[in-house]
Amino acid sequence: MKRSIVAMTLLSLAAVAAVVAYQETARRRDYSALLTRGDSALRDDQTFGAIEAYSGAIALRPDSMLAYLRRGQTYQRRGERGDLDAAVRDFRRAAALDPTATRPLEALGDVLYQLQRYDRAGDAYGRSVALDDRSARVTYKLALARYRNRAIDPALTALNEAVRLDDRMADAHYLLGMCLRETGRTAEALRAIERAVSLEPGFILAREELAELYGAANRRAEQLEQLQLLAGLDRDRVERQVAIGMAHARDGHWDLAVLTLGGALERHPTEPEIYRALGQVWLERPRDDAAFLSKAREALERVASSPSATSESLRLYGRALLEAGETENAERALQQATTRYPIDLSAFLLYASTAEKQNHLDAARNALIQYGSLTPNDADVVSRATRIASLSLRLDDPQTAVTWFDRAVSSSPNDVTLLAGLADAQLRSGDRPAAQATLARGLEKDPKNAQLLALARRAR
Repeated sequence: MKRSIVAMTLLSLAAVAAVVAYQETARRRDYSALLTRGDSALRDDQTFGAIEAYSGAIALRPDSMLAYLRRGQTYQRRGERGDLDAAVRDFRRAAALDPTATRPLEALGDVLYQLQRYDRAGDAYGRSVALDDRSARVTYKLALARYRNRAIDPALTALNEAVRLDDRMADAHYLLGMCLRETGRTAEALRAIERAVSLEPGFILAREELAELYGAANRRAEQLEQLQLLAGLDRDRVERQVAIGMAHARDGHWDLAVLTLGGALERHPTEPEIYRALGQVWLERPRDDAAFLSKAREALERVASSPSATSESLRLYGRALLEAGETENAERALQQATTRYPIDLSAFLLYASTAEKQNHLDAARNALIQYGSLTPNDADVVSRATRIASLSLRLDDPQTAVTWFDRAVSSSPNDVTLLAGLADAQLRSGDRPAAQATLARGLEKDPKNAQLLALARRAR
């Protein structure tokens, strides 16, 4: 009897084990089938079906790093903000399920970078590099995230390592050059960018940076060569031909500049940027022929008459009109130039001079004030403040004149001419004690100054 019971128990256990094994086999089979279905849907760009299949696989195997990774990649492919956030969650889950895997961490860094969360992207890439420090690709991504997060020195550290791991990675050399330039190491930056271009001759961003570096170093021939190569690589962009023409102009090769821009105009007869550049060349070249100014005005008038004319185009047109003696029309064009964004700041200065010639003193003063408000590092602040103060006196506004003379004196405290102007404005505004104090400061510096002595007599 006992033997029968034992035998039945063993049979029951065997049956249960068989059922469990069968169910586990079925679960694995279904899990694999769902992964395969998801992969197939993803190849056909059926992202909804892929997410549904991968979600089914996760339901069967909640501990599957691979299923979370694949679903996260699918969310990332969809690209909407909510999908990207879902991808972040899946990649984090995948990384937690397999702390030794680098793929989820790299994918997490990629999607965080796409979301412009550069500091967190750098953290994810850094964790991946800590697991595998032989990947030049991920080390470069770490450097790029740090660069975007404005951590230049840590980016340089990662870039040097990336280049050590793979010296033929053009992107790494280019970014290395960008970082070196930002730290003021221009010569090293130039070598790094040159290396990037030698590795990938069609690297347009690197050639643009190289042209700019050559220009900054006054290596005009090399700059022109890069601009010509860029024009060949990017034939459809008018800006490339314009850049070549202006480079010829900077070197004083005026006929070449006109020839280059004229050729571009034949291919793109309605392109305003070419008319602007051509007008600028005619305007700036030495006036060997009186017709040059007429040609400049003709080209600039065509672009300036458009409602979409830029501030720079209107400034150049205003300058051409001014040099042609059409002051009233020039003032009108320059006033428009000060209202088009982005504003060419030099338009304010030219407009101020032109308005003053027309005796529109308030407009001239306002233009100078606007220029200062938009120019954080005004190297000519003393001269500009003095002009504003002088215009204010002509407008019978001595109080404003005091304010601007005071600013000029603050920047140049030993200039007795400015002290005299300040004292004069203070007297006109009725502030005799302040004027006397200013005159005392001036006479201490120059006791025999005739202008100060005359003002001192007025003050008494």
